[in-house]
Amino acid sequence: MCEGEKLGNDVVEGDEEHSHSSTVLVDPELPASLTWQRNLNNKGNAPVSFSLSLKEIIHLAPIGYRLWRHVQEESAKGRGALINPFMKRVITSSHGVPLGGIGVGSIGRSFKGEFQRWYLFPCICEDKPVLANQFSVFVSRSNGQKYSTVLSPKSSELLKEKDISGIGSWDWNMIGKNSKYHALFPRAWTVYEGEPDPSLRIVCRQISPIIPHNYKESSFPVSVFTFTLNNSGNTSADVTLLFTWANSVGGLSEFSGQHSNSTIIMKDGVHGILLNHKTANGLPPVTFAIAAEETEDVHLSECPRFVISGNSKGITAKEMWSEIKEHGSFDRLSSAEASAPSEPGSSIGAAISASVTIPPDSVRTVTFSLAWDCPEVKFPSGKTFYRRYTKFYGIHGDAAADIAHDAILEHRKWESQIDAWQRPILEDKRFPEWYPITLFNELYFLNSGGTVWTDGSPPVPSLISIGGRKFSLDRPSLGLSSVVDASNQNDTAIDILERMTSVFEQIHTPMASNSALGTNLLQKGEENIGQFLYLEGVEYQMYNTYDVHFYSSFALVMLFPKLELSVQRDFAAAVMMHDPSKMKLLNDGQWVPRKVLGAVPHDIGINDPWFEVNAYNLYNTDRWKDLNPKFVLQIYRDVVATGDKKFAQAVWPSVYVAMAYMDQFDKDGDGMIENEGFPDQTYDTWSVFGVSAYSGGLWVAALQAASALAHVVGDEDCEEYFWHKFQKAKAVYQKLWNGSYFNYDSSGRSSSKSIQADQLAGQWYARACGLSPIVDEDKARSALEKIFNYNVLKVKEGRHGAVNGMLPDGKVDLTTMQSREIWSGVTYALAATMIQEDMIDAGFKTASGNYEAAWSEDGLGYSFQTPEAWNTNDEYRSLAYMRPLAIWAMQWALTRPKLPEQAEMKPETKDISLLKHHGGFSRVASLLKLPEEKGSRGILQVLYDYTCKRMLM
Repeated sequence: MCEGEKLGNDVVEGDEEHSHSSTVLVDPELPASLTWQRNLNNKGNAPVSFSLSLKEIIHLAPIGYRLWRHVQEESAKGRGALINPFMKRVITSSHGVPLGGIGVGSIGRSFKGEFQRWYLFPCICEDKPVLANQFSVFVSRSNGQKYSTVLSPKSSELLKEKDISGIGSWDWNMIGKNSKYHALFPRAWTVYEGEPDPSLRIVCRQISPIIPHNYKESSFPVSVFTFTLNNSGNTSADVTLLFTWANSVGGLSEFSGQHSNSTIIMKDGVHGILLNHKTANGLPPVTFAIAAEETEDVHLSECPRFVISGNSKGITAKEMWSEIKEHGSFDRLSSAEASAPSEPGSSIGAAISASVTIPPDSVRTVTFSLAWDCPEVKFPSGKTFYRRYTKFYGIHGDAAADIAHDAILEHRKWESQIDAWQRPILEDKRFPEWYPITLFNELYFLNSGGTVWTDGSPPVPSLISIGGRKFSLDRPSLGLSSVVDASNQNDTAIDILERMTSVFEQIHTPMASNSALGTNLLQKGEENIGQFLYLEGVEYQMYNTYDVHFYSSFALVMLFPKLELSVQRDFAAAVMMHDPSKMKLLNDGQWVPRKVLGAVPHDIGINDPWFEVNAYNLYNTDRWKDLNPKFVLQIYRDVVATGDKKFAQAVWPSVYVAMAYMDQFDKDGDGMIENEGFPDQTYDTWSVFGVSAYSGGLWVAALQAASALAHVVGDEDCEEYFWHKFQKAKAVYQKLWNGSYFNYDSSGRSSSKSIQADQLAGQWYARACGLSPIVDEDKARSALEKIFNYNVLKVKEGRHGAVNGMLPDGKVDLTTMQSREIWSGVTYALAATMIQEDMIDAGFKTASGNYEAAWSEDGLGYSFQTPEAWNTNDEYRSLAYMRPLAIWAMQWALTRPKLPEQAEMKPETKDISLLKHHGGFSRVASLLKLPEEKGSRGILQVLYDYTCKRMLM
């Protein structure tokens, strides 16, 4: 697709920051035509975590023990483990649309109004709400009626509040029975119908600037709250809205002391309060800004500091509440002690109020904003990067007020652009109502999936980041005297900083070239959009997990294609990395190289992203069979989507090496790779032997994609060679066909005939890219009908998605934990596959199971935290997971024009040409070949593995 052509979601892709030049203002009082809805008093269904069967416990016991040891070892180093099933987390079913842009840290918000799930720093998630963070309303009518309440129902956490001077003394009168929350990411509306005043309708519209193809505002750490107040009574109403905010980043840092607040008056009638937070445990400081807009109708006043709890001096939370309740503003409040920092053990907050008089049958609006400025992203390794938004607001941590101010002025424009993107999909009558609602709301993960978006620069210079490298700041051209004689201290500082920057840049140049920083692959004239990271899941802490990104990447390539290309460049660079440092596997306790040349890494790392890849250490992923084919398929898909030939040229060597690396897994030379009898693919508890439907299909499709990509870059020899290999592998793959579907693998074991929901993953991607199908149309439809009738309809009548494995007798495959699970992302991918094969009704029916289980009011409580999996016992595994973004693969299938398939007939290739190229390819492949695995397992491990295999037969 060329630049300027329409993507499937009807947004024109180009280099402009905004996709829509004309601005049609949207009424903030009116929720979108279709939204996810809950009453504020809704209790929901509490999610239930998964349990293991006895057979699974026995099978996974050694891994569990080693994982426990690993957690202890990482904790001793002051780090968290990539997976920690032993840690108790706060689990609720009340999540709503989170706050902020992409990659700036996330603050979650419940549909009840609580600010919770704080994810401002890498690898640190604070789930508990900070209960002082609230909107409240005070109403006084001319007939003497008065009402006051926090605009959130009283929580169970609040009942534990013992300090009568704290927030427990506030008026928690909200019932929520008649008030409703509406969500359509990145917007949400809370409609308070007659609460607390029966004649006053209050609508709060929340918006964050996540706008497709916008790489500026989408990176801003800010949200705007517009209140529309509709007085239907026959008397005027004096209304005060109160926005309170604790000087907290979630967790214990709130009580570490030395936090301070201050007022700030900005231009354009915007007033605000800054909350400077000195984060504990060596983490970067954060500055919050709460702000509001003063207009002809709206009067603002501030309480820059009140004490929530502890012994800090100053006005208490109770006294602050009494002041606003009695007087309707803070105009009479003394500013004494307002700037005093908090004492250790104390918590302080700030409040800004907006007062307005509303005549009968009249409407008024009040706008607040919340911004935060934390320009540095510091990883456990000590390396620090700057966030993307610092390109527009600077790196000094003093921009919170400006961000809050600009958001108040610009948010109407943002909403117009968001509405223009979403409206055509909402109004498309081909779709069932649940689909566009879920399509947009699954995008919550781009914000709250631990995302990081850097400015594209190398790590910030620091002694930590250079390790033990030798260097000197001495400059031959500048003697000591010229420094001493400097007339100004600032000049000396600048000189030293310049020296440090220069030296560190020289040191980091070889470091960057031996990393997975894909900026080295940018071609002349190409924009450095920055690096992008998102976690596999809130509970599975690995960045950009590639076997999962394979599914979720459709959301990025459709909405933020430049970020998708950035991710792909990083992995292209990683293919060319070789890191012989050893890591210990949890599966068998063996030590293996972290990453070998030619292998696509499982992930881009966690403690030291880009520099230490493969945080995953359950198995040796250098031997996985799906990662390299997925890399090639995604690269080609992205070239098709963007038409970016410079990108194709830059990553082509990595694609070639990735394909050559896989040659070692074709043991018999028939063109098809074989799985090696362990879980060597994304289903990492489900072993595979020999040729498999999943990995084998991906390999066949990748060979064709490699041929097509070679055509794009003008490499005719490779185009012919990979096409030849594609034809050979395709013929072998057909041997898995059993008359109605493709067998799980070729081993002949009892489970090899399992009906795998994901068996056509290769066919899915081939068709999505406009390549030739890898299986005949009648076979594809037959397999999909089998999956639909068995994996989908035989599980709770199709209301829970597609179970991963189903036996031919109609019983769920209990071979392993994952064969009996329903994976939400795989269900969406299966639905997309069905749509591509013109089985549209079956596709929507299949995907509707995800909605019923995860998002519906009678579901399992997974809204805005869709897990990787749930099972037939309604137990989840790994909440808030990356793979469900695959719902955008359905949108890709539904809205892209049908691409012409590659012709099956290619010009005959002379044997001599193939032979010549095969020789070169084989030499490259031989250099990439892994050493034979040493049989160094202990006798107990061997006996244990043999026993488990017998149990799984």
